[in-house]
Amino acid sequence: MKKVSGLIITYNEQKNIADCIKSLREVCDDIVVVDSCSSDQTVSIAEDMGARVIRQPFLGDGPQRSVGVSICQNDWILNLDADERLTPGLVEGIKKLDLENNSVDVFEFKRLNYIGSRTTKYAGQYPDYVARLFNRLTADFTPVKAHTRVRGKKHQKLNCQLVHFSYRDYSDLFNRQCKYAAWMAEEYVEQGKLVSPVAPFCHCVWTFVRHYFIKLGFLAGLDGLSISIAKATGTYLKYAYSLELQRNRKK
Repeated sequence: MKKVSGLIITYNEQKNIADCIKSLREVCDDIVVVDSCSSDQTVSIAEDMGARVIRQPFLGDGPQRSVGVSICQNDWILNLDADERLTPGLVEGIKKLDLENNSVDVFEFKRLNYIGSRTTKYAGQYPDYVARLFNRLTADFTPVKAHTRVRGKKHQKLNCQLVHFSYRDYSDLFNRQCKYAAWMAEEYVEQGKLVSPVAPFCHCVWTFVRHYFIKLGFLAGLDGLSISIAKATGTYLKYAYSLELQRNRKK
């Protein structure tokens, strides 16, 4: 198997970082952590586990990860969030890949998302394919502040999954939607995208319908309803914040 570097970006992830690094060690001989000036023990734990840690004030989701790409020793990079873990099946699947003789730029995995100790395949929570393994010579992260994606010419989906401990509880679920909405609104305004006054309402309603009805969130009980409302709230705030920023810039 061709050597692979592991990449993680962190901020106050002392509860997650050790298990994440341990998971990456299953397939990676080089691990880079790009830390956004954590105030807890994230950095010391990562260094004690043999990771190379780069301290970098947060630049946004995409740019922050790209800093780590430039530090990695290997061309193939496996990028995980600190709250993600490889499953045994995914470890085996990655080890079977012939990365030396492969025309694929990016491999995508299924992601099993959790709220606390609960998970569901409804409301868009599974299979939720995410691009995590890529060749840095032919692919990179999109340069956005929130929800970056790895983009390459040729993607391939693997029938393997990673585990994502997405949210601690409902409070964490809603708080994250608010944080991401603010980042995406800033991105919209910086790119000069004009937002219609009806956009917050229209996109909010469509997001709820898509998650709760089309993606069958109603079959997941309170979790499905909470996820659908949270996603709709995040969408509403993204467009509402954008409108607010646009108005403030005109003053």
